[in-house]
Amino acid sequence: MPQRLRDSIVSVRALVPDEAHTASTLGTLREGSGVVIGDDGLVVTIGYLITEAEEVWLTTHDERVMPAHIVGYDQQTGFGLVQALGDLDLPSLDIGSSSRARVGDVATVLDGRGEEIITEIVAKQEFAGYWEYLLDEAIFTAPFHPSWGGAALVDADDELIGIGSLRLQMLQRDKTTDINMMVPIDLLKPILDDLIAAGRPRREARPWLGVFSAESSNGVVVMSVADGGPAEQAGLKTGDVISELDGDEVTGLADFYRKLWTKAPAGAEFAMRIVRKGRDSWVRVKTADREAFLLKPQLQ
Repeated sequence: MPQRLRDSIVSVRALVPDEAHTASTLGTLREGSGVVIGDDGLVVTIGYLITEAEEVWLTTHDERVMPAHIVGYDQQTGFGLVQALGDLDLPSLDIGSSSRARVGDVATVLDGRGEEIITEIVAKQEFAGYWEYLLDEAIFTAPFHPSWGGAALVDADDELIGIGSLRLQMLQRDKTTDINMMVPIDLLKPILDDLIAAGRPRREARPWLGVFSAESSNGVVVMSVADGGPAEQAGLKTGDVISELDGDEVTGLADFYRKLWTKAPAGAEFAMRIVRKGRDSWVRVKTADREAFLLKPQLQ
């Protein structure tokens, strides 16, 4: 990999106050990587690294440390943007096309510390995360990169096609393989100008419950609820099985999210059928805008 491309990847370190809504789940010290995509020092990273951060620091490969401020983040895609406060003096990485990437393509994952992993795209498919997150088509790569958060997925043309989000496991030929989930860079293109100008995309906020869920054989099971969120206020508890929303059967995690997000705008109220300890019951839930629960100490 050319040195120019390695220089475009920086380390990201974010400090989050103890009282932040995400502090208990994501921690108060978050470290990962980011990719320079603007000659003025604009950096794209994975949004969970910088959400509610009061300080953000960038470290270059030549060990220069520079403060940055949060430009914006998008809960739907998972992208975050930060701006270096000073002359980062690093080349920007060209943004490619994730839609053109194919299963079987060889690519490279690079992090801000200079670690480089030659990888293969092993799948492009739907991904549903337990925190009310859904991608219609995520990119999955193997072997995995051990420092995946915010790392760059670069194609054979040396262009950025994804940002590292998660380490997962895939069952293949009766063997468990560690893989990375990458957020496709094409999802950034239509919202980039909005993130720079307003800090978030100019679209209606999705209804949010504050429920952490997993698929079960008969619906979606509640693993936990966010403190003070709509799910907690409605009385949902760990172990509840969500089976219907306003009379529509819930068949899985992705189906749950899609049905939930039709309850627009955020703040809408609906009926939810749950099964608790083998007994059916109905609860009324009033959704919220997730952003309203987050601290924004540096959003500019």
